[in-house]
Amino acid sequence: MATEVLVPTLGESITEATLGEWLKQPGDTVAADEPIASLETDKVSIEVPSPVAGTMGEHAVKVGDTVEVGGMLATIDAGGAAPKQASAPQPAVTEIPTSGGGPADGAGYGDQPGASSTDSAAADGPAALSPSVRRAVLEHGVDPATIKGSGRDGRITKEDVVAAAQKPAPAPAAAAAAPTAAAPASTGDRKEERVRMTRLRQTIARRLKEAQNTAALLTTFNDVDMNAVIAARTKYKELFEKKHGVRLGFMGFFVKAACMALKDIPNVNASIDGDDIVYHDYADISVAVSSPGGLVVPVIRDADQMSVAEVEKTIGDFGRRAKSGELKMDEMKGGTFTISNGGVFGSLMSTPIINPPQSAVLGLHRIEDRAVVIDGQVVVRPMMYLALSYDHRLIDGREAVTFLVALKNAIEDPTRILIDL
Repeated sequence: MATEVLVPTLGESITEATLGEWLKQPGDTVAADEPIASLETDKVSIEVPSPVAGTMGEHAVKVGDTVEVGGMLATIDAGGAAPKQASAPQPAVTEIPTSGGGPADGAGYGDQPGASSTDSAAADGPAALSPSVRRAVLEHGVDPATIKGSGRDGRITKEDVVAAAQKPAPAPAAAAAAPTAAAPASTGDRKEERVRMTRLRQTIARRLKEAQNTAALLTTFNDVDMNAVIAARTKYKELFEKKHGVRLGFMGFFVKAACMALKDIPNVNASIDGDDIVYHDYADISVAVSSPGGLVVPVIRDADQMSVAEVEKTIGDFGRRAKSGELKMDEMKGGTFTISNGGVFGSLMSTPIINPPQSAVLGLHRIEDRAVVIDGQVVVRPMMYLALSYDHRLIDGREAVTFLVALKNAIEDPTRILIDL
């Protein structure tokens, strides 16, 4: 008896998602609660577990299709594994061409007119490649036709691609005899891949463009001497980790310093709603973290009421769960102010874009030693550029500068954070 796998509830106000990847193919053995597919919503990726143990049946939808909550994704046949049927549908993926001359993704290459040679090669070549394997093939520049798959039914895995890329290139073959007819010039090993934007990336693109079209964006800069914070971190990091079970980073200091500055300059923590200005007597700080699908922005609720240790624990938890795709949608709703740390990637300076309906975002950058003048003496200090992008409709330049100065003072003298000065 077949059991239907339905699209689960995705969260408040979210009624549809995109099928990102099939994790199980027809005929595969499936355990109860084992993930069989990955769904992409506007904010996160969600794995769909199997409701029963059995054998994967037919896929009801293809990769890239939009599905609604309650809709059927596939069926699970109860009992032991059954042999795969030749007619079982496969994910919407195609082989990567081994030479230039066409696109190389699951957007319909094999269905284009004149693609019979590619189709023929696919029939004798490796099994259809999953999205992760296709990305690895393009990244390492290897020919999938030369790779012997170690996966189920000879499928090529990502590890197979990496191993093939690490092998030394074979010696060039001896030159063939001159052809009787002139052959067209080789186009080289030029490849392209057309990949549909994930729902998360589409949402990011739409919201960033809306921010540019709606807000009067302006960015002001300052720099901050990180010497005092670095000294405090060096002195107390071992005791801090031993007591709180988390490493002492820089974000805890910046979140607390930002909360203090937001109280002094409430417009930076406010938002525009129609013709009204909404002020918040709390600080919900959005922190930008990387995930496999792009940048996500979970929210530290009531960060102004937290200690530095509580902030660091929350950020560390967000980072771990963002990488594993376990962040909940409710954790990314709201927020009154955003901090984005491009410094972890080596950014020297940037102009970040606000996260509507918020009115400001703080950009942190890399720390580097620079010569500065202190008390008439040229000295070397670990300096960081700060950038505050803000909606000029609500925040005046004087307020933006005052906010950054208050933040700078707190970071350069961390005692101010302890005594709320």
